[in-house]
Amino acid sequence: MRLIHTIAVSALTIAASITIASAQTGPVATACKDDIAKLCAGKAHDGEVRICLETNYDKVAAACKTALDTTGGGHGKGLGMGR
Repeated sequence: MRLIHTIAVSALTIAASITIASAQTGPVATACKDDIAKLCAGKAHDGEVRICLETNYDKVAAACKTALDTTGGGHGKGLGMGR
């Protein structure tokens, strides 16, 4: 039983690592890297970062604006900010 528990925990840890890594390497994370560090430090990569970037849209770099406008829920609609 202990072996099964160890395997299950390991599998969940690997799955979580993959999810976190992929969430931080997409087009917005790449194009907005500097803006995230400057404007959204400490925000979770589960949607908080995108909301932060869209809230600060007028302050982000042109490449970041393009990434925000061309990705997300319905491409350009982000997480409900309604651009």
